[in-house]
Amino acid sequence: RDRLLVDGVRRIDASVWTAEDDGGSFPGIAASYAAGVVRCDLERGAAELAGSRVGRGLFTASPSAQDVVAGAIRYPVHRVSGTGELSKLPAAVQGPLTALEVAVSDAVRADGDLLVVDGPLRSRRNLPRTLGYIKTQHSQYLDGRLTAVVTGLAPGQRCPVFRLGTAWGGYSWYLRLPVAGGAPWAGIVRVECSAELTETEAIALADLSLVTLPRFASTPYKDPRAPQNLIPIAGLERRLRGMLGDARLLHRVLTAAARGIRR
Repeated sequence: RDRLLVDGVRRIDASVWTAEDDGGSFPGIAASYAAGVVRCDLERGAAELAGSRVGRGLFTASPSAQDVVAGAIRYPVHRVSGTGELSKLPAAVQGPLTALEVAVSDAVRADGDLLVVDGPLRSRRNLPRTLGYIKTQHSQYLDGRLTAVVTGLAPGQRCPVFRLGTAWGGYSWYLRLPVAGGAPWAGIVRVECSAELTETEAIALADLSLVTLPRFASTPYKDPRAPQNLIPIAGLERRLRGMLGDARLLHRVLTAAARGIRR
């Protein structure tokens, strides 16, 4: 079966301020984002880009903002709720980026494949045969006794599957990727799957993750984020960043478009 790994990247191309008719102003950001899927054939030992898409948007709470168009480049308005504070606008890009990741992966999936999502599943928890891959552990889901089981894992081992006590729910487990010693959490990643699965199905996915993910682990001399930053994901991120376009050129385009609007 093919293994599909999906990821997305984003970049803020410019910060803007609107000029409202009542004299007020709203902050905004013009952002570019891209999503892609890598298909890995374990039998052939080959990986290829299966699909990718690029999106752009102007994120602001301004009621009067319009799409920014400059030739073939378009930044559609994504109107955010609330006061639209500048510091909170980058987070608004995540929704459209996630939707793009889902659309790209849906377009290339086939029966029997396995999709690995970089990050928690969240709104993607209904996708079939899908794993959420969490590289960095910011939250604790187990008590001290069970945490000791996780930190005692050897490379290539996983802990038993457990239920997440979060709003999203679902099953989860930890596994340790290939790593040469280090801290108790070195090489530990958390994997999750949908709550709609049976326990038997979740355990089967956990076993599948154990024979899949370690094969993609990166090495320290090639990647400072090793081993958690999987090799196909690292390559995909580089490819997607190149698809976002030249940042300086886009900034000039946005600046020129803003001048035209003010005229």
